Amino acid sequence: MGYRVVVAGATGNVGREMLNILAERQFPVDEIAVLASRKSLGTEVMFGDKTLTTQDLDTFDFTGWDMALFAIGSDATKKYAPKAARVGCVVIDNSSLYRYDHDVPLIVPEVNPEAVHGYAKKNIIANPNCSTAQMVVALKPLHDRAKIKRVVVSTYQSVSGAGKNGIDELWDQTKSIYNPTDDKPPKQFTKQIAFNVIPHIDVFLDDGSTKEEWKMVAETKKIVDPSIKVTATCVRVPVFVGHSEAINIEFEDHLDEDEARDILREAPGIMVIDKREDGGYVTPVECVGDFATFISRIRQDSTLDNGLNLWCVSDNLRKGAALNAVQIAELLGREVLKKG
Repeated sequence: MGYRVVVAGATGNVGREMLNILAERQFPVDEIAVLASRKSLGTEVMFGDKTLTTQDLDTFDFTGWDMALFAIGSDATKKYAPKAARVGCVVIDNSSLYRYDHDVPLIVPEVNPEAVHGYAKKNIIANPNCSTAQMVVALKPLHDRAKIKRVVVSTYQSVSGAGKNGIDELWDQTKSIYNPTDDKPPKQFTKQIAFNVIPHIDVFLDDGSTKEEWKMVAETKKIVDPSIKVTATCVRVPVFVGHSEAINIEFEDHLDEDEARDILREAPGIMVIDKREDGGYVTPVECVGDFATFISRIRQDSTLDNGLNLWCVSDNLRKGAALNAVQIAELLGREVLKKG
């Protein structure tokens, strides 16, 4: 016996990836509904070898459905998530709307699976920000061993994190570089993204940080440990898919780089590729389409008594969004609903 599953926002990048991953991981689905806004109504999407036609999100009745994976943005989620939750359909939401709500668990299954039991307060579970998700997968097993005091992270985030418009803008601007008569000024981003990097993701806050940077701080505290201090600089780079992070960690206790490497090799969701030679590390191009969070460049930080540096790469459309949502669905089914 399987589940009746809804995917809302099925025509977007993340929604389509959710469908791909549900099929790839053979999630126990008895029935599936794919929803879209009226402008995308009737669009066909693939679920394994099946072709599905989108239904109207606005008029859909969630009664009798077990869970709904939402990839529709905060504004639409605010309207439709409570509607689904009220009739017993558990919402797994990819937007930022509920991440900081004390009554909504924020879950990365490799890190805090026990939090799933808190879903019942609102019948909603939040999926973290893409840049946070991959980082906490790497931090948690190290934190369990040596307790992390402080994290300094610089991100190199792909344009797919800004959706289809971000991908299109990088593609169009790259082509226009070689055709000076076809100028493509920035629309999605604040400056040219082709052959450039932009140290600005989301809006600026009063302290000079951006909201993307604030999200990494707040979400790491909620998912891993509120005592961890985090400072982040988030940068958009001209990469289509795959986020990278340079992470500096200060621990309360000494942790040798070799032991850290062994811990990470055994940790769920992580693949360590760390050879001190040309090409002995993972880059975004190599992580696309993969489930793992890849860790490379593990080394002591000689400027701290108890410090490590590492390089972390993951497919942001997968672990940073769709994969994590499906893993939450698997966790919910296994630990709570227990039908599949």
